[in-house]
Amino acid sequence: MANITLSIPAEVHEIMREHREIRWSEIARRALLDEIRKLALMDKISSKSKLTMKDIEEINEKIKRGIHSKLHE
Repeated sequence: MANITLSIPAEVHEIMREHREIRWSEIARRALLDEIRKLALMDKISSKSKLTMKDIEEINEKIKRGIHSKLHE
């Protein structure tokens, strides 16, 4: 099994030190696997898409404008 090094804020490290009973490496491993599963699903869905990058950029701009207008109502 490979090892990785993570940088975390001091406040997070202090909380982790207060809870030594928790296997933090297992928590990190599960979070990473969850993200990997999400990426795999997105790759599977997007591989069947007929959208071009231009289409995606146009949709993205419409979403951003919609969010912006809702936030500024």
